[in-house]
Amino acid sequence: MLSRIHHIGVVVRDLEQAYGFWRNTLGLPVHKVATVKDQDVRAALLTVGESEIELLQPLSDQSGIGKFLAKRGEGLHHLCFATDDVGAELEGARDKGTRLIDKQPRPGLAGMICFLHPASTRGVLVEYAEPYPPGHPGLPGEEPLP
Repeated sequence: MLSRIHHIGVVVRDLEQAYGFWRNTLGLPVHKVATVKDQDVRAALLTVGESEIELLQPLSDQSGIGKFLAKRGEGLHHLCFATDDVGAELEGARDKGTRLIDKQPRPGLAGMICFLHPASTRGVLVEYAEPYPPGHPGLPGEEPLP
């Protein structure tokens, strides 16, 4: 079952410059930064109440995030919902005829993740995330906090 909005993804040209607003102006603490190699992105999660903001900096113009930035510029990219069983949510969406980007969950900065195609969600890129359990080592590309 979907339990809450986990995070909102925002594409930025440069994480350090983006911190000027999200961290320094709004006061949102950065609690995780990582390079996610399979997505060709450098990302940061900032805490806001029970939810998060995920900042996404493309590492290549050819990545999905790089193409988004070139076409649409900086701004909102996706909406992510938390779940305690990402596999079951993905299967449920598939059974309802929802077009999927991911056929199975995969590791991401927010936990085990998957994406639903915007063609089936009225133009919104939707992500499901099952947060990693406490003590999970996280992603290989995690960086020290800024």
